[in-house]
Amino acid sequence: MHEVVASILDPVPAPVGTGYDSIGINCALRRRMRNEGTMDSMRSWQLTPTSDGDLLSNGGRLNVADIRLLREQFVDFMLGYKFAIDEITTKINILREDFNNTHEYNPIEHVGSRLKSPESVLEKVQRKNYAMNLAAIRENVLDIAGVRVICSFISDIGKIRDMLAGQEDITVLEERDYITNRKPNGYQSLHLIVSIPVFRSDRTDRMPVEIQIRTIAMDFWASLEHKIYYKYRGEVPPNLRSDLAQAAEVATQLDEKMEALHHQVDHTEHTRTSPADSLDLSLLYDSITPNRPAHRLPGGQPA
Repeated sequence: MHEVVASILDPVPAPVGTGYDSIGINCALRRRMRNEGTMDSMRSWQLTPTSDGDLLSNGGRLNVADIRLLREQFVDFMLGYKFAIDEITTKINILREDFNNTHEYNPIEHVGSRLKSPESVLEKVQRKNYAMNLAAIRENVLDIAGVRVICSFISDIGKIRDMLAGQEDITVLEERDYITNRKPNGYQSLHLIVSIPVFRSDRTDRMPVEIQIRTIAMDFWASLEHKIYYKYRGEVPPNLRSDLAQAAEVATQLDEKMEALHHQVDHTEHTRTSPADSLDLSLLYDSITPNRPAHRLPGGQPA
């Protein structure tokens, strides 16, 4: 812990790394975020020095003011990731509302997000043997901010991916397709690591966010698999691993069957065209203001 305190004050360069770590869902963290809220979880984190002060690696002593400064800097660092989640979820919610307004079908069923706790971030840095400073965290730990998009059909995954990747301020850093290349345990999902600008009061930072896109069936299987692995602390009995693999195959068959049914249904879309700037709104005006005199077109004729 002394090394954490000593090195976390190192200066932080601007570049964002391009390494990849898949999203890690921590059940305890998720419950804590639901009960306390993301920001409360961040604010509750603190280092507690001994009464005599902690000894730094350079032989100096760490007092309460140093601890407070460390905490403030780390909370500010984590805020950037929280804001990045807000940016991505706003973009996805705009797409959802736009689909509801302009199309007969909306591919986005549900959107969720999570922010790793400071404790979880530092534990991962320690476990992976990264340098214990903010620059190394930004460079190597790219799953601090995570967003998950759930859709109905396999074909929706590519559509959502393209809509997000096509936005001018989103840069795709890495892409892992666990649908085409399913994991040995049966896990399926499309993982994207993207960077997005976050406009702070005094600067602009490009922040990494991991986006997972999967179907309802894939998400159901992944949720069950995680609960089982969490309960057995990774030591899942062989019979359960076999049953999970079979369940993954059933989920895949369900997705394929639902996709086929989806294509059989005549869902010819009635896409509304964008209104022209020169569109005459006189008729609309008269229809919503019935007690007013009818608007007259040029030439004196009633509209």
